[in-house]
Amino acid sequence: MKKRPKRLIQYILLSLLVLSLFGCQQKQEEETIETLTVEDCDTLHEEEFGGVYIKVTIDDFNDLGFSYGDSVDVEFSTGYKLTDIPYYNGYYVDAGDPLLIGYPGYDFIKATINYGDDLWEEAGLMAMNVDKKENLFKLAALDEHSKATISLNEKGKYLAIQEAMDIHYEDERNKFESDEEFANFRNIKMGNIAEGIVYRSASPCDNQHNRAPYVDRLIEKAGVRYIVDLADNGVKLEKYIAADDFDSPYFLSLYEENNVMPLALNMNYTSEEFMVKVADGFIAMANNEGPYLIHCTEGKDRTGFVCMLLEALAGADYQAIADDYMLTYDNYYKINKVKDPSKYQTILEKNLDAMIKTVINDDSVDFKNSDLSLYARNYLLKAGMEDEQIDRLLEKLS
Repeated sequence: MKKRPKRLIQYILLSLLVLSLFGCQQKQEEETIETLTVEDCDTLHEEEFGGVYIKVTIDDFNDLGFSYGDSVDVEFSTGYKLTDIPYYNGYYVDAGDPLLIGYPGYDFIKATINYGDDLWEEAGLMAMNVDKKENLFKLAALDEHSKATISLNEKGKYLAIQEAMDIHYEDERNKFESDEEFANFRNIKMGNIAEGIVYRSASPCDNQHNRAPYVDRLIEKAGVRYIVDLADNGVKLEKYIAADDFDSPYFLSLYEENNVMPLALNMNYTSEEFMVKVADGFIAMANNEGPYLIHCTEGKDRTGFVCMLLEALAGADYQAIADDYMLTYDNYYKINKVKDPSKYQTILEKNLDAMIKTVINDDSVDFKNSDLSLYARNYLLKAGMEDEQIDRLLEKLS
């Protein structure tokens, strides 16, 4: 019997070690990219937006042979499976549709439902455990037992959408013409909203995109007295304040005066939870003196919905709302009607139009030519506000 060469044995051991570093195994039948599979990857609950991190870094996943625009299948150890979903570097699917995403800045790739229910729960990655001491049922995450397998379904099936929607922005101030543009900061003045009452922006406290100090200076200059924070809860705010790079003294002064309302909105604007929290934010505005700031992390998605609703309530027409919404994309990505009309229209239809349709909840309505204030009021009444509270809010805004 022949002995295996020592170098061969060392090579095999080294190969096994490299595979173990990924936390999952790569499988390529007949060494063809078309059968690419990564198996038994660890998972982690992404709680803020509701999704499942699959613990492979974006770079490692792409190095294995996956590319943005591919169609993939994702199967979890619970048996839940997503078939023929796109792999993108942005949220380029309609509300309620699933995708696998390698978003710039994420630690890992993530499977999620865009503006939808929490995939962690949908996939059954939570189990009912019994606490025998207290005889109580408790939800417990199956971290060590929850695995995911990703397989290539079709190479480049969604590449056209990936290339059309692939947009990203810089986090360096010198790449922007003004502090306002960099901070995505502006005053909302339309319908019955008076000048100098409502502002919107990126976060004045979360400095992950280097914008918080700029927002802080701008809101101080504008005299903002009350902040509705759509992105954070109290724990996250304390973490930002304790960070070494925290440089937002004006925000801190408002926070210490209890003039910051943290709502911690999820990304599912079709959910009842989202609706109720938005109403809570508007009630807080009605009960406190402005000027007001509305923000999330980038001042783009959650801020976009909430400002759309407020603008509609105050009597703004569709075009004014659309112009304000798309100014964010001009600030961040230089996408506007003149420079990139195709992307401009696609983003408008996929994002803002879908949001307005959710508020109206009637596909027969011509929302571009309707009195949106009626639908906004009905939305807020359904969310738990009373007519008196809505009227008080409108009085504050005007």
